[in-house]
Amino acid sequence: MDLGSSIDAYLDHVRVERGLSKNTLEAYGRDLAGLAECLEQRGKSAPKEVTEEDLFAFLKLNLDKSPRTSARVLSSVRGFFKFLVREREIETDPSALVERPKLGKRLPKALSFEDVTRLLEGPDTGTARGLLHASMIHLLYASGLRVSELCTLTLADVDLSRGVVAAFGKGQKRRLVPMGEAAMMHVRAYLTQVRVLHPQADTEKILFLSPRGGAFTRQGVWKLLVKYARACGVRVAVSPHKLRHSFATHLLRGGADLRAVQAMLGHASLGTTEIYTKVAQDHIRQAYDKAHPRA
Repeated sequence: MDLGSSIDAYLDHVRVERGLSKNTLEAYGRDLAGLAECLEQRGKSAPKEVTEEDLFAFLKLNLDKSPRTSARVLSSVRGFFKFLVREREIETDPSALVERPKLGKRLPKALSFEDVTRLLEGPDTGTARGLLHASMIHLLYASGLRVSELCTLTLADVDLSRGVVAAFGKGQKRRLVPMGEAAMMHVRAYLTQVRVLHPQADTEKILFLSPRGGAFTRQGVWKLLVKYARACGVRVAVSPHKLRHSFATHLLRGGADLRAVQAMLGHASLGTTEIYTKVAQDHIRQAYDKAHPRA
């Protein structure tokens, strides 16, 4: 089997067996396409011809990338060759001795409660577009959704009577997350005053319909957040994922249980959620240093 066919077979395998998100699959595809290009330049066209030296040459091309990206590239490569060994396409794994780059402990950056409040109050809810945008931003913050989850929400995913939203996260794992009164109010107003008038209201299942019809893109949501942040004087960088960080951090600062936050975020591992406790503790330390006479 040639290199291209092997890569296609591997991507089909992880798509079915591991249930990875679309974004992760696309990243793996880009990583392995880069590997194939590098190997082609080195005169290698079949997996059995690849050596450890070839992989070092490819990984050197990623030295200018962040440690996290480099780690993902190596993960893509290792998963690919382990798959080929299991399928008996190759006898030995050339990536086995390649070391993973060290990752620094990068804490998530959350917005202050004041900045979140400015952002939530940014859209003009007296207009149809403003009410649409306000509903999206309120729901992002109130439920800690990933932007991809927000964009793919359908009408059936929102239960206003119970105040919950059903999100489908990585691996299409379903979880129910509370919406909060403010988010429910905005979503209800959007549904009854704006969406009902959209030309595709009766034929499209997507909850938040873009002006052109269909779902918003992740980039589209990011752009509207940046627009409102600038307009309302938020001076720090804003993104949908930073709103998700803010959701988790503000919950923990308010005394929420760590496992409850894990469930709401859809994290498979509690360790992934625990990083937010450090951010919350920093807030407590700052309050102590500011207020205690002997600090």
